[in-house]
Amino acid sequence: MNWKAILAATVLAGVACGSVVAADGTHDSRIAMMKKIGGAAGALGAIAKGDKPYDADAVKAALTTIAETAKAFPDQFNPDSDKTDAEVNPKIWDNLDDFKAKAAKLSGDAETALAQLPADKAGVGAALKTLGADCGACHQAYRITKN
Repeated sequence: MNWKAILAATVLAGVACGSVVAADGTHDSRIAMMKKIGGAAGALGAIAKGDKPYDADAVKAALTTIAETAKAFPDQFNPDSDKTDAEVNPKIWDNLDDFKAKAAKLSGDAETALAQLPADKAGVGAALKTLGADCGACHQAYRITKN
């Protein structure tokens, strides 16, 4: 039995279901989606640092998770969403086009990395550097950090 294929299919199914379930614009749905992206980035980071061996299926699953979740994330900030969330910078609603563009860049860069699948830990590291810059740009502009 190919456990890697089963794991990859499970992750992809979870992303698809999670995106549908989490599309309600609440604090919990936003956190769940960010944790998906963070978990996927963590998996890539472990490979890039050499903590985990290179695994093409794991890289594909992580990049797919990032691409799909980043694409769906702006839907969490629709007119009916929770605007009282203390961790969300109100500037998002004032700059929604920029926020959506930053999420689209993350999604697009993850899709590009997926199409040109990194073949080793150095390639994963290079892809993660690009994705990390995308995440950082959005967090710097729109994330409120807790004290």
